[in-house]
Amino acid sequence: MSAPSWGRRLLRTCAALLPLVGTAAYGGSAHAAGLAGPDARDVVLVGNSQSGTVSFLDARTFANLGTFDVIPDLQQRLDQMDLIQRTGYAIVKQVEGGDRFVDDVALSPDGRTMYVSRGNLDDTVAYDLATHRQLWRTRLDGFHADHAALSPDGTRWVVSATTANEAQVLDTATGAVVGSFPTGSYPHQNDFTPDGKYVYNSSIGVVSMPQALEFLKGSFQLTKVDAATLKVVKTWSFPHGIRPNVLAADGTTFYTQESYLNGFVRYDLDSARTTATVTMPFSPAGHALAPDSYPKNSAHHGLALSGDQSLLCDVGTIDDYTAVVSTADLSTVGRVDYPTGSLPYWAVAGGQGGRYCFVSLSQADQVSVVDLGTAREVARVPVGVFPQRERLAQLPQSVLDSLSAQG
Repeated sequence: MSAPSWGRRLLRTCAALLPLVGTAAYGGSAHAAGLAGPDARDVVLVGNSQSGTVSFLDARTFANLGTFDVIPDLQQRLDQMDLIQRTGYAIVKQVEGGDRFVDDVALSPDGRTMYVSRGNLDDTVAYDLATHRQLWRTRLDGFHADHAALSPDGTRWVVSATTANEAQVLDTATGAVVGSFPTGSYPHQNDFTPDGKYVYNSSIGVVSMPQALEFLKGSFQLTKVDAATLKVVKTWSFPHGIRPNVLAADGTTFYTQESYLNGFVRYDLDSARTTATVTMPFSPAGHALAPDSYPKNSAHHGLALSGDQSLLCDVGTIDDYTAVVSTADLSTVGRVDYPTGSLPYWAVAGGQGGRYCFVSLSQADQVSVVDLGTAREVARVPVGVFPQRERLAQLPQSVLDSLSAQG
């Protein structure tokens, strides 16, 4: 490669990563019913970010059924990085507080193929679960692969290319990038509507900047995209980074946590206005923590709706608790407290029609299972190192038998 080409690439790298360099110190998926077979189990996939594995939990018994290594090619990937990629990898690793190898995960509708966005490796891969063979690997634009979503029919895989400020769409059969769409600054969560017609993407802004410079973090935007054409249908602007969120079955009631907010908001997409802001209590440890020490600006990070839409599972990340909140009047009906420093960091509702809230306790290497009906913890399951994202899926027994011992 010529010197001018290297120079241009280096300039692009610096432009993408400049906000990180300057402030680094401040720091259920849908599936087609029955495709997995009559012997399929409802499972919760747990992405163990630091260990680079995915744990499979039985959604009914909560047992850890086994684990899958998603970075067997780690050294090969590191060895293949050029100077620009190594620079980006090193800076993102510093900002993330270490390696984050599993950002998001999903299973194909038949339960036989697993798709993973591999965070700091800035790529996404597909594995045949039965043979453990890597089917394809695709590197994304920018330097970090973030949240992802699988289309209900299993043909499209949407991944946020964080530092590139876009979401990229891949063909799940080949791993080829078939399109992309613009987002707000630092795109984060992606969600398909149940009918597969639309994708919602939310952005969090440049999280490495301190709270005092929030006006420089970029646009905090919810983007609605036509899944067939990848054209932006509508956007909504928020005053703060849009954290974990969930859209109610009515298609207009939007619940979301926001950067620095100890709680969540209810937002009406039709009228484009916040209809309620719910401030949750601080724990002593959370109250003592300065906002610039919140993990990636998140006070609360983890939000899920029960199957009947009557209850919200609100995860108090800095406060080490999970609160169960009634959607009728937004009152707290119960709370599960964890040991200080557990860092609860994500939530998904599943098992028995969405009766349970599965909460990843990142610093404890465990998943807490909360019965939403009683607001009590019914299980605590050991998983891998630094669990974060959790997704629902169905797993055939034949594939389950190929998993390694739990971890």
